[in-house]
Amino acid sequence: MSSASPPLPQAPAGDDVALLRELAGARRALSTQIARRVVGQHEVVDHLLTALLAGGHALLVGVPGLAKTLLVQTVAQALDLQFSRVQFTPDLMPSDITGTEILEEDHATGRRVFRFVNGPIFGNMVLADEINRAPPKTQAALLQAMQEHAVTAAGTTHRLPEPFFVLATQNPIEQEGTYPLPEAQLDRFMLELKVGYPSREEEERIVAATTGIDTSRVEPVLTAERLGAMQRLVRRLPAPPTIVQFAVNLVRGTRPDEGEASAQVKKYVGWGAGPRASQALVLAAKARAAMDGRAMPDLDDVRAVALPVLRHRIVLNFQAEADGVTVERLLDLRERDGARR
Repeated sequence: MSSASPPLPQAPAGDDVALLRELAGARRALSTQIARRVVGQHEVVDHLLTALLAGGHALLVGVPGLAKTLLVQTVAQALDLQFSRVQFTPDLMPSDITGTEILEEDHATGRRVFRFVNGPIFGNMVLADEINRAPPKTQAALLQAMQEHAVTAAGTTHRLPEPFFVLATQNPIEQEGTYPLPEAQLDRFMLELKVGYPSREEEERIVAATTGIDTSRVEPVLTAERLGAMQRLVRRLPAPPTIVQFAVNLVRGTRPDEGEASAQVKKYVGWGAGPRASQALVLAAKARAAMDGRAMPDLDDVRAVALPVLRHRIVLNFQAEADGVTVERLLDLRERDGARR
């Protein structure tokens, strides 16, 4: 069994420089703890930590058996957060997620009163497993929670614990008996992360580690309070005008009716990304810079998060489907087109 990690030195209150160093150290410690359980998937882990530090939600897309659920559970353990899992099924009702009011008797007065019982959404990190298996009515129950960090029942609004994240998984190869997520809900996810197959070496390590006695143990690296402080630090980091302009130009270039759109976008895109994508690009770039201990993001940070930010926000048309064009390929076309110009 691995020994416990030494506690990270905490920055004094109000010292952003020290807090930035603490954040960079926490990122390295988190990666080490996650690697005890999850083999490979380094890019996915980095993007997931980016979303958490930016205060955003993430959608993990991949075939079964790629440790998506294990990854989320491990991150929750390493951050010492309250973890909650909801297995989405076609018969799942909204109250099964948000909670419900029950009628009970007050033993002191003898009167009957309603009491709200929290659902599994009341957690710091909520895993929405196979989110596209639930009908739209149940999917919509997550919208208020994801946007406002609150749920409303019987006219009363209940605040969710902070920090609050929804990490959803989706199987891309099985579409029978599923309900595609509406664009309004997809837009609530800051990043869509594609979880791919491991390499041969990684798969051999996975098989060797999971067919024996598991002695790996994940030690908490951060508390919810320190994570909240780091999220606020990410918000305080400055974004130079060039970064904002680059992010906005990139997003506006995905809209076929805009002048910035390339010929490929006009041909293959039905709807482009909205302003929330520009916000996500800048905020994720800030988080990525902070993870490296840098106080200001650069253009490479925006480029690094562009695909997971835009992948689920661009709606392709039938021409793209007929020509086999994907969002990934389209963004590559736009980069080559931009280089020619």
